Amino acid sequence: MGKNVYSSEVKWAVVKDKLSGEFTNEEIMKKYGIKNNSQIKTWMRWFRNNEFYRFDQPIGKQYTYGLGPDLTSEDDKRERQLSHLKMENEILKKYMEIERELKKK
Repeated sequence: MGKNVYSSEVKWAVVKDKLSGEFTNEEIMKKYGIKNNSQIKTWMRWFRNNEFYRFDQPIGKQYTYGLGPDLTSEDDKRERQLSHLKMENEILKKYMEIERELKKK
């Protein structure tokens, strides 16, 4: 068996689903075809530690100095950051909505 390669979109979707609290790890694994529970834990750890550059790095490639691929242009970096901030905003809105619903109960 070889290593699975997941796109950054899948990784972010998994983080979003996990933070929403609507899905269990098993449901997320089935939905996205993830073979191991530890993969979800790894992506969540990256998110909690603000290591967002890791979502775009290829397997086996560890960026330490520049925290990302050297070949990306400034526009690509801005676009990736904007995309991340939009997703983070969606997640926070969902969290606030859930929190409001819980306070009503």
